[in-house]
Amino acid sequence: MLSFVLLTCLCGCVLSSVWPMQMQCYHCEESPPDNDCSSPKFIVNCTANIQNSCQQEVIYGQDVVTYRKQCASHSTCLITSSGYQSFCNPGRRGSICITCCNTPLCNGPQPPRYNPAPRHGPLKPTLLLLLAVAMGALPTPLL
Repeated sequence: MLSFVLLTCLCGCVLSSVWPMQMQCYHCEESPPDNDCSSPKFIVNCTANIQNSCQQEVIYGQDVVTYRKQCASHSTCLITSSGYQSFCNPGRRGSICITCCNTPLCNGPQPPRYNPAPRHGPLKPTLLLLLAVAMGALPTPLL
C-alpha cells in the first residue's frame, strides 16, 4: 500500500510539471452596452505555455463603455498596456485602459466601487466628546 501511495505521488508530481494547468480567461471582441463579458459563456481556455495572462481593454466612448477581453502572453500584454498608459483616464470619454493579470478568470466581473465619503457629514468634536462620555469611554468629570 505504501508503494502505491509513493508511486501515485511521484506520477502526480511528474505529470503536473510536464502538463501545466491551462489558463482560463474571459474572451469577447466587443461587448454590447452595459455588458462586461463576464458571464460563463465568455470563458475560454488559453493556449498552454504561450498565453499565460488575461488582458482586459476598457474603452470609454461617448455614452457607452466597451470591453475587449482575451488571453495573452504576459510580456505582450505588459508591452501593450504600457503603450496605452497615457491614454488611460478611467471614466473619461475617449480613454482606453488595458490591464493584464495572471490568475484564472482575473479579467472577469469588476467589483463594485467603494465610496469612502461619509453620508451624513463629519461629526463635530463636541458631539464626539458627548458620545464618548455617554458610552462610558471617558470618565465623567467630578463636580
